[in-house]
Amino acid sequence: MSLIPSLNGKAEVLIGGASRGIGLALCAALLARDDVAKVWGVSRNATGNGDLALLARHHRERLVLMDCDARDEQALAALAAGLAQTCAHLHLVISTLGILHQEGAKAEKSLAQLDLAGLQASFATNAFAPILLLKHLLPLLRNAPATFAALSARVGSIGDNRLGGWYSYRASKAALNQLLHTASIELRRLNPAATVLALHPGTTDTQLSRPFQGNVPAGKLFDPGFAAQCVIEQVGRLGPAESGGFWAWDGRAIEW
Repeated sequence: MSLIPSLNGKAEVLIGGASRGIGLALCAALLARDDVAKVWGVSRNATGNGDLALLARHHRERLVLMDCDARDEQALAALAAGLAQTCAHLHLVISTLGILHQEGAKAEKSLAQLDLAGLQASFATNAFAPILLLKHLLPLLRNAPATFAALSARVGSIGDNRLGGWYSYRASKAALNQLLHTASIELRRLNPAATVLALHPGTTDTQLSRPFQGNVPAGKLFDPGFAAQCVIEQVGRLGPAESGGFWAWDGRAIEW
């Protein structure tokens, strides 16, 4: 299976949130593929991350590390400008950006725990950063097959919400889904070979989920490497006909 549908030749790939968890696992998995020409690993401190440095030493010029705080739109504009100097087209962009209880965000259990700062922190990383990344990388996605995938979460589904709680995380992921769906309509006009996907990678053993893993059923807590392979499988399977959809790690569609 090709990395993305209809791609002939080797892919140029960018991973947002590359320094840990699923993002780091995606970098490693993609660099292990013969059909990937280059991976741009982007995070706030990509050039100072030890795990990425190890990958870079092994893969040399195939991994390019770039520092960028995706919550800062000027930084995103600078990132895109720098990429455009050496890259004519990105075939695959995967945003793994997301927070649940870090950096001012909160996993609220009740309305009483809501506050503006927590809501703003959740939306800034979970919804605004991925769509602004897409905005600034759009010139590199306008020709030839291209897929933009962002990691969403099943708890962002309104139809599937039966437990409540996690107000800002749920709402920010629901907002991300709407932003991605809307962007898919625009990209369909600009590049019929483009695909935009919201992907739920499953509950993964990362810093985001660690405080809540006691509630995860046996066999449903995934290793980051397994989650990364599931994401890669979905971007290889889902093409322009499925653009704008919300999909789980196992290929099943998730209701909005």
